[in-house]
Amino acid sequence: QEQLVESGGGLVQFGGSLRLSCAGSGLSLDYDAIAWFRQAPGKEREGVSCISKSDGTTYYTDSVKGRFTISRDWAKNTVYLQMNSLKPEDTAVYFCAIAREVVTTWYDRIWYEYWGQGTQVTVSS
Repeated sequence: QEQLVESGGGLVQFGGSLRLSCAGSGLSLDYDAIAWFRQAPGKEREGVSCISKSDGTTYYTDSVKGRFTISRDWAKNTVYLQMNSLKPEDTAVYFCAIAREVVTTWYDRIWYEYWGQGTQVTVSS
């Protein structure tokens, strides 16, 4: 079964760090755009970060710039999201997703073909 599998979520205190992983299970991450989204209770799913496979360009939503870092390890078929200086407002279910190309509106979920099941991140104050 082709799927994306996220891991690394958990409960962390304000100011703490977590590293999320997104691995392809039976699915190669051979898509140009691999992104992280998040969805908090009662809110829309929002794009957090995206990385281009072709040139490594990274994109971030403003609220996480300087705190989150997206990276990749193609040998392991895995993409990571390092999250530092976490805040309670970062609490959400985090999803990874892949798309065939990076577009200007990388944060729009309509471009993405495969999604993982999500991993919960909870930041306590």
